[in-house]
Amino acid sequence: MTIAALFLTLLVCMLMGMPVAMALGLSSTLTILFFSDDSLASVALKFFENFSEHYTLLAIPFFILSSSFLSGGGVARRMINFAINMVGHVKGGLAMASVLACMFFAAVSGSSPATVAAIGSIVIVGMVKAGYPKEFGAGVICNAGTLGILIPPSIVMLVYAAATEVSAARMFMAGFIPGIGMGLMLMLAIYVVARVKNLPSQPRASTKDRLLSLWSASGGMFLIFIVLFVIYGGIASPTEAAAVSAVYAFWVACFGYRDIGPMKNIPWREEGEALPAMMMRNIMQMSISLPRCVVDKEVRATVLDAAKVSVMLLFIIANAMLFAHVLTTERIPHQIAESIVAWGLPAWGFLLVMNLLLLAAGNFMEPSAILLIMAPILFPIATQLGIDPIHLGIIMVVNMEIGLITPPVGLNLFVTAGIANEKLQWAVKAALPWLSILLVFLMLITYIPQISLFLPEYIDHLKGYK
Repeated sequence: MTIAALFLTLLVCMLMGMPVAMALGLSSTLTILFFSDDSLASVALKFFENFSEHYTLLAIPFFILSSSFLSGGGVARRMINFAINMVGHVKGGLAMASVLACMFFAAVSGSSPATVAAIGSIVIVGMVKAGYPKEFGAGVICNAGTLGILIPPSIVMLVYAAATEVSAARMFMAGFIPGIGMGLMLMLAIYVVARVKNLPSQPRASTKDRLLSLWSASGGMFLIFIVLFVIYGGIASPTEAAAVSAVYAFWVACFGYRDIGPMKNIPWREEGEALPAMMMRNIMQMSISLPRCVVDKEVRATVLDAAKVSVMLLFIIANAMLFAHVLTTERIPHQIAESIVAWGLPAWGFLLVMNLLLLAAGNFMEPSAILLIMAPILFPIATQLGIDPIHLGIIMVVNMEIGLITPPVGLNLFVTAGIANEKLQWAVKAALPWLSILLVFLMLITYIPQISLFLPEYIDHLKGYK
Protein backbone atom coordinates (compact mmCIF):
# COMPACT_ATOMS: atom_id res chain seq x y z
CA MET A 1 0.00 0.00 0.00
CA THR A 2 2.81 2.40 0.92
CA ILE A 3 4.74 1.60 -2.28
CA ALA A 4 1.65 2.17 -4.42
CA ALA A 5 0.80 5.43 -2.65
CA LEU A 6 4.34 6.80 -2.99
CA PHE A 7 4.82 6.08 -6.69
CA LEU A 8 1.21 6.87 -7.66
CA THR A 9 1.40 10.27 -5.96
CA LEU A 10 4.71 10.99 -7.70
CA LEU A 11 3.25 10.00 -11.08
CA VAL A 12 0.13 12.14 -10.61
CA CYS A 13 2.19 15.18 -9.57
CA MET A 14 4.47 14.85 -12.61
CA LEU A 15 1.52 14.36 -15.01
CA MET A 16 0.05 17.59 -13.61
CA GLY A 17 3.18 19.40 -14.75
CA MET A 18 4.61 19.95 -11.29
CA PRO A 19 8.41 20.50 -11.17
CA VAL A 20 10.31 17.30 -10.41
CA ALA A 21 11.71 18.60 -7.12
CA MET A 22 8.27 19.62 -5.85
CA ALA A 23 6.75 16.32 -6.99
CA LEU A 24 9.39 14.32 -5.13
CA GLY A 25 9.02 16.35 -1.94
CA LEU A 26 5.20 16.41 -1.95
CA SER A 27 4.81 12.68 -2.67
CA SER A 28 7.30 11.85 0.11
CA THR A 29 5.60 14.15 2.63
CA LEU A 30 2.08 12.87 1.85
CA THR A 31 3.25 9.26 2.11
CA ILE A 32 4.83 9.92 5.52
CA LEU A 33 1.70 11.77 6.68
CA PHE A 34 -0.93 9.21 5.67
CA PHE A 35 0.75 5.82 5.15
CA SER A 36 3.92 5.68 7.22
CA ASP A 37 4.70 5.19 10.88
CA ASP A 38 7.51 7.72 10.51
CA SER A 39 7.10 11.16 12.11
CA LEU A 40 6.34 14.18 9.92
CA ALA A 41 9.09 15.99 11.82
CA SER A 42 11.53 13.68 10.02
CA VAL A 43 10.94 15.72 6.84
CA ALA A 44 12.65 18.81 8.26
CA LEU A 45 15.28 16.67 9.96
CA LYS A 46 16.08 14.82 6.73
CA PHE A 47 16.45 18.08 4.78
CA PHE A 48 19.08 19.17 7.30
CA GLU A 49 20.83 15.80 7.40
CA ASN A 50 21.05 15.56 3.61
CA PHE A 51 23.82 18.13 3.51
CA SER A 52 25.32 17.75 6.99
CA GLU A 53 25.94 14.02 6.47
CA HIS A 54 26.79 14.02 2.75
CA TYR A 55 29.91 16.19 2.78
CA THR A 56 30.64 15.26 -0.84
CA LEU A 57 27.60 17.19 -2.05
CA LEU A 58 29.26 20.45 -1.01
CA ALA A 59 31.59 20.02 -3.99
CA ILE A 60 28.70 20.63 -6.39
CA PRO A 61 28.31 24.42 -5.96
CA PHE A 62 32.08 24.87 -6.15
CA PHE A 63 32.36 22.94 -9.43
CA ILE A 64 29.38 24.88 -10.83
CA LEU A 65 31.05 28.19 -9.87
CA SER A 66 34.30 27.03 -11.44
CA SER A 67 32.46 26.11 -14.64
CA SER A 68 30.73 29.51 -14.72
CA PHE A 69 34.00 31.42 -14.50
CA LEU A 70 35.63 29.27 -17.17
CA SER A 71 32.61 29.52 -19.50
CA GLY A 72 32.62 33.31 -19.25
CA GLY A 73 36.38 33.66 -19.22
CA GLY A 74 37.17 32.58 -22.75
CA VAL A 75 38.67 29.23 -21.75
CA ALA A 76 36.33 27.34 -24.08
CA ARG A 77 37.42 29.45 -27.06
CA ARG A 78 41.10 28.78 -26.37
CA MET A 79 40.50 25.04 -25.94
CA ILE A 80 38.65 24.98 -29.28
CA ASN A 81 41.55 26.72 -31.03
CA PHE A 82 43.99 24.16 -29.63
CA ALA A 83 41.75 21.25 -30.66
CA ILE A 84 41.38 22.64 -34.20
CA ASN A 85 45.16 23.02 -34.53
CA MET A 86 45.58 19.39 -33.46
CA VAL A 87 42.99 17.59 -35.62
CA GLY A 88 41.42 20.23 -37.87
CA HIS A 89 43.40 19.12 -40.95
CA VAL A 90 41.66 15.70 -41.01
CA LYS A 91 38.45 15.14 -43.00
CA GLY A 92 35.68 16.37 -40.73
CA GLY A 93 38.42 17.78 -38.52
CA LEU A 94 36.43 20.76 -37.29
CA ALA A 95 33.71 18.46 -35.95
CA MET A 96 36.35 16.15 -34.45
CA ALA A 97 37.99 19.18 -32.85
CA SER A 98 34.61 20.07 -31.34
CA VAL A 99 34.46 16.64 -29.67
CA LEU A 100 38.04 17.05 -28.44
CA ALA A 101 37.20 20.50 -27.06
CA CYS A 102 34.17 19.01 -25.29
CA MET A 103 36.47 16.42 -23.70
CA PHE A 104 38.81 19.16 -22.48
CA PHE A 105 36.01 21.35 -21.16
CA ALA A 106 34.24 18.38 -19.54
CA ALA A 107 37.35 17.87 -17.46
CA VAL A 108 37.06 21.36 -15.98
CA SER A 109 33.29 21.84 -15.77
CA GLY A 110 31.62 18.63 -14.51
CA SER A 111 28.36 19.60 -16.22
CA SER A 112 26.95 18.39 -19.52
CA PRO A 113 24.65 21.37 -20.34
CA ALA A 114 27.50 23.76 -19.48
CA THR A 115 29.79 21.90 -21.90
CA VAL A 116 27.22 22.11 -24.70
CA ALA A 117 26.63 25.81 -24.05
CA ALA A 118 30.30 26.78 -23.79
CA ILE A 119 31.59 24.79 -26.77
CA GLY A 120 28.46 24.74 -28.96
CA SER A 121 27.89 28.49 -28.89
CA ILE A 122 31.24 28.90 -30.66
CA VAL A 123 31.73 25.84 -32.88
CA ILE A 124 28.24 25.38 -34.38
CA VAL A 125 28.48 28.77 -36.10
CA GLY A 126 32.07 28.01 -37.09
CA MET A 127 31.14 24.66 -38.65
CA VAL A 128 28.31 26.23 -40.67
CA LYS A 129 30.70 28.89 -42.00
CA ALA A 130 33.21 26.17 -42.91
CA GLY A 131 30.61 24.31 -45.00
CA TYR A 132 29.19 21.75 -42.55
CA PRO A 133 25.42 21.18 -42.41
CA LYS A 134 23.97 22.93 -39.36
CA GLU A 135 22.17 19.76 -38.22
CA PHE A 136 25.43 17.83 -38.38
CA GLY A 137 27.26 20.31 -36.16
CA ALA A 138 24.42 20.58 -33.65
CA GLY A 139 24.03 16.79 -33.42
CA VAL A 140 27.74 16.30 -32.78
CA ILE A 141 27.85 18.92 -30.03
CA CYS A 142 24.64 17.72 -28.37
CA ASN A 143 26.09 14.20 -28.06
CA ALA A 144 29.69 15.16 -27.29
CA GLY A 145 28.45 17.49 -24.55
CA THR A 146 27.28 14.48 -22.58
CA LEU A 147 30.94 13.83 -21.79
CA GLY A 148 30.57 16.60 -19.22
CA ILE A 149 29.15 14.10 -16.71
CA LEU A 150 31.42 11.16 -17.62
CA ILE A 151 34.90 12.67 -17.72
CA PRO A 152 35.89 13.65 -14.16
CA PRO A 153 35.27 15.76 -12.20
CA SER A 154 31.55 15.06 -12.64
CA ILE A 155 28.65 16.47 -10.65
CA VAL A 156 26.51 13.40 -11.41
CA MET A 157 29.26 11.11 -10.08
CA LEU A 158 29.30 13.13 -6.86
CA VAL A 159 25.54 12.60 -6.53
CA TYR A 160 25.94 8.84 -7.04
CA ALA A 161 28.77 8.74 -4.49
CA ALA A 162 26.56 10.54 -1.95
CA ALA A 163 23.58 8.26 -2.61
CA THR A 164 25.54 5.00 -2.27
CA GLU A 165 28.43 6.12 -0.02
CA VAL A 166 31.09 4.85 -2.43
CA SER A 167 34.35 6.73 -2.94
CA ALA A 168 33.94 9.81 -5.14
CA ALA A 169 37.66 9.68 -5.97
CA ARG A 170 37.33 6.09 -7.26
CA MET A 171 34.30 7.12 -9.31
CA PHE A 172 36.35 9.91 -10.88
CA MET A 173 39.16 7.47 -11.68
CA ALA A 174 36.70 5.02 -13.22
CA GLY A 175 35.29 7.68 -15.55
CA PHE A 176 38.59 8.47 -17.28
CA ILE A 177 38.94 5.57 -19.70
CA PRO A 178 35.21 5.40 -20.57
CA GLY A 179 35.17 9.16 -21.18
CA ILE A 180 38.17 9.04 -23.51
CA GLY A 181 36.80 5.90 -25.21
CA MET A 182 33.44 7.50 -25.89
CA GLY A 183 35.10 10.62 -27.29
CA LEU A 184 37.25 8.52 -29.62
CA MET A 185 34.20 6.55 -30.80
CA LEU A 186 32.42 9.80 -31.70
CA MET A 187 35.50 11.10 -33.51
CA LEU A 188 35.82 7.85 -35.47
CA ALA A 189 32.15 8.05 -36.49
CA ILE A 190 32.64 11.67 -37.58
CA TYR A 191 35.63 10.69 -39.70
CA VAL A 192 33.64 7.94 -41.45
CA VAL A 193 30.70 10.26 -42.14
CA ALA A 194 33.06 13.02 -43.31
CA ARG A 195 34.71 10.67 -45.82
CA VAL A 196 31.32 9.55 -47.14
CA LYS A 197 29.86 13.08 -47.38
CA ASN A 198 33.17 14.69 -48.37
CA LEU A 199 33.05 17.24 -45.56
CA PRO A 200 35.74 19.95 -45.54
CA SER A 201 38.97 20.00 -43.57
CA GLN A 202 41.05 22.88 -42.23
CA PRO A 203 44.59 23.82 -43.29
CA ARG A 204 47.24 21.91 -41.35
CA ALA A 205 48.54 23.99 -38.44
CA SER A 206 52.27 24.46 -38.00
CA THR A 207 54.10 23.15 -34.96
CA LYS A 208 54.52 26.73 -33.78
CA ASP A 209 50.78 27.40 -33.99
CA ARG A 210 50.04 24.21 -32.08
CA LEU A 211 52.45 25.12 -29.30
CA LEU A 212 51.11 28.68 -29.10
CA SER A 213 47.52 27.46 -28.91
CA LEU A 214 48.52 24.93 -26.25
CA TRP A 215 50.16 27.71 -24.23
CA SER A 216 47.06 29.88 -24.65
CA ALA A 217 44.75 27.09 -23.44
CA SER A 218 47.07 25.90 -20.68
CA GLY A 219 45.63 28.28 -18.09
CA GLY A 220 42.28 26.49 -18.19
CA MET A 221 43.64 23.02 -18.88
CA PHE A 222 45.99 23.23 -15.91
CA LEU A 223 42.90 23.11 -13.71
CA ILE A 224 42.45 19.47 -14.81
CA PHE A 225 45.82 18.54 -13.33
CA ILE A 226 45.27 20.56 -10.15
CA VAL A 227 41.95 18.91 -9.32
CA LEU A 228 42.90 15.37 -10.27
CA PHE A 229 46.38 15.51 -8.72
CA VAL A 230 45.15 16.67 -5.32
CA ILE A 231 42.33 14.10 -5.31
CA TYR A 232 44.27 11.06 -6.56
CA GLY A 233 47.37 12.06 -4.64
CA GLY A 234 45.41 11.96 -1.40
CA ILE A 235 46.17 15.63 -0.72
CA ALA A 236 42.53 16.75 -0.60
CA SER A 237 39.00 15.39 -0.77
CA PRO A 238 36.82 16.03 -3.85
CA THR A 239 35.02 18.81 -1.94
CA GLU A 240 38.27 20.55 -1.02
CA ALA A 241 39.54 20.11 -4.58
CA ALA A 242 36.31 21.68 -5.87
CA ALA A 243 36.86 24.72 -3.64
CA VAL A 244 40.42 25.05 -4.98
CA SER A 245 39.10 24.78 -8.56
CA ALA A 246 36.62 27.62 -7.96
CA VAL A 247 39.36 29.92 -6.64
CA TYR A 248 41.70 28.98 -9.49
CA ALA A 249 38.98 29.49 -12.13
CA PHE A 250 38.23 32.94 -10.66
CA TRP A 251 41.91 33.88 -10.85
CA VAL A 252 42.35 32.58 -14.41
CA ALA A 253 39.22 34.33 -15.71
CA CYS A 254 39.84 37.68 -13.98
CA PHE A 255 43.63 37.98 -13.76
CA GLY A 256 45.06 35.34 -16.10
CA TYR A 257 43.08 35.70 -19.32
CA ARG A 258 41.41 38.95 -18.17
CA ASP A 259 38.25 38.30 -20.16
CA ILE A 260 36.00 39.41 -17.28
CA GLY A 261 36.45 41.59 -14.22
CA PRO A 262 38.08 44.98 -13.58
CA MET A 263 41.26 44.11 -15.51
CA LYS A 264 39.35 43.15 -18.65
CA ASN A 265 41.31 43.79 -21.88
CA ILE A 266 44.37 45.17 -20.00
CA PRO A 267 47.39 43.50 -21.66
CA TRP A 268 50.00 41.70 -19.62
CA ARG A 269 52.81 43.55 -21.36
CA GLU A 270 52.90 46.95 -23.03
CA GLU A 271 54.88 47.42 -26.22
CA GLY A 272 58.55 47.87 -25.43
CA GLU A 273 58.00 47.40 -21.68
CA ALA A 274 60.90 45.87 -19.76
CA LEU A 275 60.25 42.61 -17.88
CA PRO A 276 60.83 44.03 -14.34
CA ALA A 277 58.54 46.97 -15.06
CA MET A 278 55.89 44.63 -16.50
CA MET A 279 55.94 42.42 -13.40
CA MET A 280 55.71 45.39 -11.03
CA ARG A 281 52.85 46.97 -13.01
CA ASN A 282 50.84 43.74 -13.07
CA ILE A 283 51.34 43.12 -9.34
CA MET A 284 50.13 46.63 -8.56
CA GLN A 285 47.13 46.30 -10.90
CA MET A 286 46.11 42.95 -9.39
CA SER A 287 46.37 44.24 -5.83
CA ILE A 288 44.16 47.22 -6.74
CA SER A 289 41.69 45.18 -8.84
CA LEU A 290 41.14 42.30 -6.41
CA PRO A 291 38.87 44.27 -4.02
CA ARG A 292 37.04 45.78 -6.99
CA CYS A 293 36.01 42.29 -8.16
CA VAL A 294 33.42 42.29 -5.37
CA VAL A 295 31.48 45.09 -7.08
CA ASP A 296 32.33 44.23 -10.69
CA LYS A 297 29.14 43.59 -12.70
CA GLU A 298 30.50 40.66 -14.73
CA VAL A 299 31.98 38.86 -11.72
CA ARG A 300 28.80 39.33 -9.68
CA ALA A 301 26.65 38.13 -12.61
CA THR A 302 28.82 35.02 -12.96
CA VAL A 303 28.56 34.21 -9.24
CA LEU A 304 24.80 34.87 -9.29
CA ASP A 305 24.26 32.55 -12.28
CA ALA A 306 26.26 29.81 -10.55
CA ALA A 307 24.27 30.34 -7.36
CA LYS A 308 20.96 29.99 -9.21
CA VAL A 309 22.05 26.71 -10.83
CA SER A 310 23.44 25.41 -7.54
CA VAL A 311 20.28 26.21 -5.57
CA MET A 312 18.10 24.61 -8.24
CA LEU A 313 20.19 21.44 -8.35
CA LEU A 314 20.62 21.15 -4.58
CA PHE A 315 16.87 21.64 -4.08
CA ILE A 316 16.23 18.75 -6.46
CA ILE A 317 18.82 16.65 -4.64
CA ALA A 318 17.34 17.45 -1.21
CA ASN A 319 13.85 16.41 -2.28
CA ALA A 320 15.14 13.33 -4.08
CA MET A 321 17.04 12.27 -0.95
CA LEU A 322 13.85 12.76 1.07
CA PHE A 323 12.15 10.44 -1.42
CA ALA A 324 15.00 7.95 -0.99
CA HIS A 325 14.60 8.27 2.80
CA VAL A 326 10.96 7.19 2.52
CA LEU A 327 12.00 4.28 0.31
CA THR A 328 14.59 3.15 2.85
CA THR A 329 12.37 3.66 5.90
CA GLU A 330 9.62 1.54 4.36
CA ARG A 331 12.18 -1.07 3.24
CA ILE A 332 10.98 -0.69 -0.33
CA PRO A 333 14.45 -1.26 -1.91
CA HIS A 334 14.85 -4.46 0.13
CA GLN A 335 11.44 -5.75 -0.94
CA ILE A 336 12.15 -4.98 -4.60
CA ALA A 337 15.62 -6.53 -4.29
CA GLU A 338 14.21 -9.72 -2.78
CA SER A 339 11.58 -9.92 -5.54
CA ILE A 340 14.11 -9.48 -8.35
CA VAL A 341 16.57 -11.94 -6.77
CA ALA A 342 13.68 -14.41 -6.46
CA TRP A 343 13.20 -14.20 -10.24
CA GLY A 344 16.58 -15.89 -10.57
CA LEU A 345 17.97 -13.34 -13.04
CA PRO A 346 21.68 -13.69 -13.75
CA ALA A 347 23.87 -10.60 -13.44
CA TRP A 348 23.76 -9.91 -17.19
CA GLY A 349 19.97 -10.15 -17.20
CA PHE A 350 19.67 -7.75 -14.27
CA LEU A 351 21.98 -5.25 -16.01
CA LEU A 352 19.86 -5.44 -19.17
CA VAL A 353 16.64 -4.79 -17.21
CA MET A 354 18.35 -1.99 -15.28
CA ASN A 355 19.50 -0.28 -18.48
CA LEU A 356 16.01 -0.40 -19.96
CA LEU A 357 14.58 1.04 -16.74
CA LEU A 358 17.14 3.85 -16.56
CA LEU A 359 16.77 4.71 -20.25
CA ALA A 360 13.02 5.03 -19.77
CA ALA A 361 13.47 7.19 -16.65
CA GLY A 362 15.98 9.39 -18.48
CA ASN A 363 13.26 10.52 -20.86
CA PHE A 364 11.30 12.19 -18.10
CA MET A 365 13.59 13.15 -15.22
CA GLU A 366 16.79 15.04 -14.45
CA PRO A 367 19.89 12.80 -13.93
CA SER A 368 20.54 13.69 -10.29
CA ALA A 369 16.94 12.93 -9.31
CA ILE A 370 17.03 9.58 -11.14
CA LEU A 371 20.24 8.53 -9.41
CA LEU A 372 18.99 9.49 -5.96
CA ILE A 373 15.76 7.57 -6.49
CA MET A 374 17.08 4.51 -8.33
CA ALA A 375 20.50 4.02 -6.74
CA PRO A 376 19.12 2.97 -3.31
CA ILE A 377 16.89 0.42 -5.09
CA LEU A 378 19.42 -0.97 -7.57
CA PHE A 379 22.54 -0.85 -5.37
CA PRO A 380 21.63 -3.71 -2.95
CA ILE A 381 20.50 -5.93 -5.84
CA ALA A 382 23.74 -5.32 -7.74
CA THR A 383 25.90 -6.09 -4.70
CA GLN A 384 24.00 -9.35 -4.10
CA LEU A 385 24.69 -10.34 -7.70
CA GLY A 386 28.40 -9.54 -7.33
CA ILE A 387 28.43 -6.39 -9.47
CA ASP A 388 31.10 -3.90 -8.43
CA PRO A 389 29.56 -0.65 -7.04
CA ILE A 390 31.97 1.50 -9.09
CA HIS A 391 31.10 -0.40 -12.28
CA LEU A 392 27.41 0.05 -11.45
CA GLY A 393 27.96 3.78 -11.01
CA ILE A 394 29.60 4.21 -14.41
CA ILE A 395 26.77 2.25 -16.08
CA MET A 396 24.23 4.55 -14.43
CA VAL A 397 26.17 7.66 -15.47
CA VAL A 398 26.29 6.52 -19.12
CA ASN A 399 22.53 5.91 -18.97
CA MET A 400 22.15 9.47 -17.67
CA GLU A 401 24.21 10.71 -20.63
CA ILE A 402 21.73 9.14 -23.04
CA GLY A 403 18.85 10.61 -21.04
CA LEU A 404 20.29 14.09 -21.65
CA ILE A 405 19.70 13.76 -25.41
CA THR A 406 16.33 11.99 -25.43
CA PRO A 407 13.05 13.94 -25.41
CA PRO A 408 10.98 15.27 -23.79
CA VAL A 409 13.25 16.30 -20.87
CA GLY A 410 16.71 16.03 -22.45
CA LEU A 411 18.57 19.06 -21.09
CA ASN A 412 21.19 19.00 -23.85
CA LEU A 413 18.43 19.19 -26.46
CA PHE A 414 17.07 22.41 -24.95
CA VAL A 415 20.56 23.96 -24.74
CA THR A 416 21.40 22.93 -28.31
CA ALA A 417 18.11 24.32 -29.64
CA GLY A 418 18.74 27.57 -27.79
CA ILE A 419 22.28 28.20 -29.03
CA ALA A 420 21.36 27.13 -32.60
CA ASN A 421 18.24 29.35 -32.50
CA GLU A 422 16.06 26.46 -33.66
CA LYS A 423 13.04 24.57 -32.33
CA LEU A 424 13.32 21.58 -29.99
CA GLN A 425 12.07 19.19 -32.69
CA TRP A 426 14.94 20.30 -34.91
CA ALA A 427 17.48 19.58 -32.14
CA VAL A 428 15.97 16.12 -31.59
CA LYS A 429 16.25 15.34 -35.30
CA ALA A 430 19.89 16.53 -35.31
CA ALA A 431 20.93 14.53 -32.23
CA LEU A 432 19.19 11.19 -32.76
CA PRO A 433 21.43 9.84 -35.60
CA TRP A 434 24.36 9.87 -33.16
CA LEU A 435 22.41 8.15 -30.40
CA SER A 436 23.28 4.70 -31.77
CA ILE A 437 26.95 5.30 -30.91
CA LEU A 438 26.07 5.99 -27.28
CA LEU A 439 23.88 2.88 -27.13
CA VAL A 440 26.72 0.71 -28.45
CA PHE A 441 29.04 2.36 -25.94
CA LEU A 442 26.54 1.60 -23.15
CA MET A 443 26.60 -2.10 -24.05
CA LEU A 444 30.41 -2.12 -23.97
CA ILE A 445 30.51 -0.39 -20.58
CA THR A 446 27.83 -2.71 -19.18
CA TYR A 447 29.36 -6.03 -20.16
CA ILE A 448 33.10 -5.23 -20.08
CA PRO A 449 33.64 -4.12 -16.46
CA GLN A 450 37.39 -3.62 -16.84
CA ILE A 451 36.82 -0.57 -19.04
CA SER A 452 35.61 1.16 -15.88
CA LEU A 453 37.57 -0.73 -13.23
CA PHE A 454 41.05 -0.96 -14.77
CA LEU A 455 42.30 2.48 -13.72
CA PRO A 456 41.00 2.55 -10.09
CA GLU A 457 42.23 -1.02 -9.53
CA TYR A 458 45.62 -0.19 -11.06
CA ILE A 459 46.01 2.91 -8.88
CA ASP A 460 44.98 0.90 -5.82
CA HIS A 461 47.65 -1.66 -6.76
CA LEU A 462 50.30 1.08 -7.04
CA LYS A 463 49.34 2.49 -3.64
CA GLY A 464 49.48 -0.98 -2.13
CA TYR A 465 52.86 -1.56 -3.73
CA LYS A 466 54.21 1.63 -2.25
